[in-house]
Amino acid sequence: MARLTATDRNRNENAVRAAMERLLSGDLPPGGKCDLKTLASLAGITRTGFYPKKNRNGTTRPGTYQHLAEEFERRRAELQEADEIVDPRDAQIERLKAEVALLAKRVKDRDQKVTELTEFKTLAVSRLAAQHAEIEELRAALAAGGTVRSLPKPLIPASAPFGSCS
Repeated sequence: MARLTATDRNRNENAVRAAMERLLSGDLPPGGKCDLKTLASLAGITRTGFYPKKNRNGTTRPGTYQHLAEEFERRRAELQEADEIVDPRDAQIERLKAEVALLAKRVKDRDQKVTELTEFKTLAVSRLAAQHAEIEELRAALAAGGTVRSLPKPLIPASAPFGSCS
């Protein structure tokens, strides 16, 4: 594997810094996030340079651009702590969580209203059934010739009821 020249390394570091500024300002490419993978992609380098390397003897050494990755992570964390959300998808997630909470409350309220209306319907139907049964009993008693008396027929069908204030 070829070694990087100082010129190539400086050019790559400048590209990483430019991509870092772009991402931290919220200018994300389509389908990209504010992360190291997108940073490496925008800078045109492999992301392996952001991570520590192992020497042949088992010791670790810093990656070529690990210091830039650490700077990126630190600056992104500072922006998030200051409520300057860099990743618009984070803002979208927060908005959707609030919307889900609102919709859950509306569903709960509607379920409660449906329960109340179902109870009212049950009560109304039972009262109607009781009234119907009473009417049927009175009709049966009238037909049997019991002590039920019929009310007199009104003289003028379209007139106001007795005791009307009009």
